[in-house]
Amino acid sequence: MATVLSVSGSPSATSRTARLLRHLDTRLTAQGHEVIPLDVRTLPAEALLGADFAHPAIVEAAALFARADGIVIGTPVYKAAYSGLLKSLLDLLPQYGLAGKTVLPLATGGTTAHVLAIDYALRPVLSSMGAAHIVPGWFTLDKDIAVGDDGTLTVAPGSAEALAQVVDQFSDAVGSRTALLAAAG
Repeated sequence: MATVLSVSGSPSATSRTARLLRHLDTRLTAQGHEVIPLDVRTLPAEALLGADFAHPAIVEAAALFARADGIVIGTPVYKAAYSGLLKSLLDLLPQYGLAGKTVLPLATGGTTAHVLAIDYALRPVLSSMGAAHIVPGWFTLDKDIAVGDDGTLTVAPGSAEALAQVVDQFSDAVGSRTALLAAAG
């Protein structure tokens, strides 16, 4: 079907955001998509903070964005906005680095006070980068994401249903767009 880049903008190695994305990657893979995970925290800090566009890791990350048909972007919410780590990567992509892409924005956070962070902080950036279609995103409370001692992830039922719905909408949108472009030649 489609190639999906799944980007975690969390700086934490034990991030609920990253674990949630990897959980959702499984659903997308089961729907026939090729999913490529990218944890921004694994990119060299000196390249991100020094805006080193030519660093091999940044060039490779930009190539992953270019290759993808769809992009899932997940971020924890800090100070009512997406993470600075995610911003540092987005700043290194071309101005229209999301042109022609279908994008699913996701966020996690500790309080419902930040539920609109996707719409007022992240969505405008994604739009300005030329995303062809930004599907409705979803904010998941940290308390709704549980990680077992064995590393298994459990999402509270209400959040799990909502996440399944937005992921399925994204899957349909990216799949339809990919099929349409293939048919057009």
